[in-house]
Amino acid sequence: MNNEHLYFPRRQFLSSIGIIGTAVLLAPGFFAEQLMQGPPQTPSQTEGPFYPNKLPLDTDNDLLIINDSMTAAVGTVTYLTGRILDRRSEPIRNAVVEIWQVDNNAAYLHTGSANREKRDQNFQGFGRFVTGSTGEYFFRTIKPIQYPGRQAPHIHVAVKIKGREKFTTQLYIKGHSGNDRDMVLRGIRDVKARDSVLVDFTPIKGSRIGEVAARFDIWLGFTPEG
Repeated sequence: MNNEHLYFPRRQFLSSIGIIGTAVLLAPGFFAEQLMQGPPQTPSQTEGPFYPNKLPLDTDNDLLIINDSMTAAVGTVTYLTGRILDRRSEPIRNAVVEIWQVDNNAAYLHTGSANREKRDQNFQGFGRFVTGSTGEYFFRTIKPIQYPGRQAPHIHVAVKIKGREKFTTQLYIKGHSGNDRDMVLRGIRDVKARDSVLVDFTPIKGSRIGEVAARFDIWLGFTPEG
């Protein structure tokens, strides 16, 4: 279900996001299981297209509401969470996490987007979050959709750490029919590495508007000090 014409108070989201994120992050046994399996290094992927060539006035982690607007963006509400981890599975603090994606009309926040005239003016299109002591990040956005030129819906993710080169990747909807035909996703030759960017978008139990939750942990191939 889409959230068209619904209003989501920004303060309510920002105050409750810790509760939502904690519930997802602390799913019983999840992180322990990941540690036992060993940390897979998240594969890097192309940044393009389209990192915004003009950033929006609002760049926070709630992409559904721009500043204090009363109108929310159209799309399936998605709570995207995860952790930024080093190669020892230690959380990385003060990492700047950025996401960008098309809106529900398949338009990017970019002047080069082919259908930019159809862009949802209520969708922020880009957001930032600075990780805390546990390396966590949180975004409220929409479930990605296909756009011309790509078969697999995706969200672009960049991680910026002081003194390090920017890391960029993309996350995809696990099980989507377009994944096998998407040339960018298929460019990840290692099966385990490819699986690491496929994400479950799980319906949130009890949500009356069909909200979903997605978790995408990012393992970087270094430690902050070396």
